[in-house]
Amino acid sequence: MKTQKVYLYNSIFKAIVFFFAFITVLSVVLIGVFMVMNGGPSIAKVGLKDFLLGKVWNSANEPPQYGILAFILSSFYSTFFTVLIAVPISILVAVAIGQLMPKRLGSVIRMIISLLAGIPSVIYGFLGIIFIVPLVQKIFDLSSGLTMLSSVIVLIIMTLPTIISVSETSINAVDKGYLEAAYALGVRKEYALFTVILPAAKSGIMAAVLLGVGRAIGETMAVMMVAGNIPQMPSMLKPVRFLTTAIVTEMSYATEQTRGVLIGIGLVLFVFVFIINSIFHILIKKAGGANV
Repeated sequence: MKTQKVYLYNSIFKAIVFFFAFITVLSVVLIGVFMVMNGGPSIAKVGLKDFLLGKVWNSANEPPQYGILAFILSSFYSTFFTVLIAVPISILVAVAIGQLMPKRLGSVIRMIISLLAGIPSVIYGFLGIIFIVPLVQKIFDLSSGLTMLSSVIVLIIMTLPTIISVSETSINAVDKGYLEAAYALGVRKEYALFTVILPAAKSGIMAAVLLGVGRAIGETMAVMMVAGNIPQMPSMLKPVRFLTTAIVTEMSYATEQTRGVLIGIGLVLFVFVFIINSIFHILIKKAGGANV
């Protein structure tokens, strides 16, 4: 009787998990279909080449110009520099918290990082306007500190807590026997951490980086507040507009044609994220296989 109840509970649990997994996949597919159906015709009308490679965006022109190359490059550059700087810092901090610091100090810092990860993005944008934007303006002697550099700094600060938290969990999950075996061979702890523990935790660290990349690409409000939001080709010390902010900026007053093009920008962003997730999924799968 007890065995039958356990089997029944397991079957119900599997059915619930399968149902929600199916709903998740179906939602992603429906979002993709919606954007293709609503954004695809507008992209075709503008012309795929002019849409993706056009350098001028001016929806108020007659005829309007819908080139989004500047938005694509701005999003790519900001994400690239954010990951380039945030990932090494995050891994070093994660190693320090989990393996090098006293437990009490590590617990306090871990709690602070968890709090930082939960702060709404608009607060980061507000703090960026108050502190980062004037600092960038002063250091580089600019007429305005609303630049891509300001947005990259804000994105780095925002992504650090997420990458640190997941990376630290992955590092701490590595079998302690790895470290003990390294000690038995006479290896110093610091050397063992970077040559044994980090490679063993690389699949989890890659997952942490993926979460950081997702936040950097998808962020809207914070970067909109500090980047200047001007549609022009990107430069670190000039105002820029990103794919996400381009949608938010004009959606409220867009004409029917412009609305379709904005949905097309969402489709580009969707494809962009899908490609990145697929690449990371392959890398994480290979890293997981290498650890077995």
